[in-house]
Amino acid sequence: MNQYGKEGIPFLFIIDFKMKVPMVFKLDALPDDILYNINGIKNYEEINSEPKDFFLNKSPISFDNYKIAFEKVIKNLRYGNSYLVNLTKETKIETNLSLAEIFHRSSAKYKLLYKDNFVVFSPEIFIKINNAVISSFPMKGTIDATIPDAQKIILNDEKEIAEHYTIVDLIRNDLSMVAKNVKVDKFRYIDHIKTNEKHLLQVSSQISGKLPIDYQEHIGDIIFKLLPAGSISGAPKKKTIEIIEEAEGYERGYYTGIFGLFNGKDVDSGVMIRFIEKKGDEIYYKSGGGITVNSIAENEYNELIAKVYVPFN
Repeated sequence: MNQYGKEGIPFLFIIDFKMKVPMVFKLDALPDDILYNINGIKNYEEINSEPKDFFLNKSPISFDNYKIAFEKVIKNLRYGNSYLVNLTKETKIETNLSLAEIFHRSSAKYKLLYKDNFVVFSPEIFIKINNAVISSFPMKGTIDATIPDAQKIILNDEKEIAEHYTIVDLIRNDLSMVAKNVKVDKFRYIDHIKTNEKHLLQVSSQISGKLPIDYQEHIGDIIFKLLPAGSISGAPKKKTIEIIEEAEGYERGYYTGIFGLFNGKDVDSGVMIRFIEKKGDEIYYKSGGGITVNSIAENEYNELIAKVYVPFN
């Protein structure tokens, strides 16, 4: 990545959660079975076929099984080992659409189809770099928009406020490792997300800093220093990742990793949430949410299931 950045060669990068199997492709040598759409920059033609009826059946883990993982997280939070832990699980799903069909029909800022292995339709930015300014936009806090006074409820929820403050502070510290003059530009604003089931509100913030003038030569260093993304791990990062591995009991793989595009000058990238993966003949949707010491197990379990959706208009 550093070399391509120095030479101004456009490339696509796909990095897994544990950073064990990162992939980098020159855009002019990208395999045909890898499709992306990054804020409207894409490598495929739209398919204008008649949409067929769609179903998505969910078979989530039981609440009792979820609560075992939840209690492990809460124990560590009470001991002060972490302030925020992103706890995720797999949900087995059934659908009448292929991963490619889901990719083409979904609407999201960051879309990726990796062969017939997994599909991502993420609303969450990881980082953007424009003219040596690096920006991050962490999302924390989700609510059904049809609930009366939904925006007021989510913006005044004490648990959500604490979670958002924690993640903004973490991202601000992360950016300070690679940039100067780091500041919070916008704090807790509302994003609207339409899904196949409902209309959601998500709370985001914007943080930015100034990179060195030769940042293109160090793109790989910059990105890997910021990984894993704070919004899908927690704080402090190192200990929280240990807690995640103990509590989750499965491999995230590329889920909650990142992918993005270097266009020869600037970078745009997303966090790989809203993620469907094929395992043999079965399909799994991976989802989760941030846990704080004030979290309620039933609420977090319901949020995990509510996030199993596809953003079809």
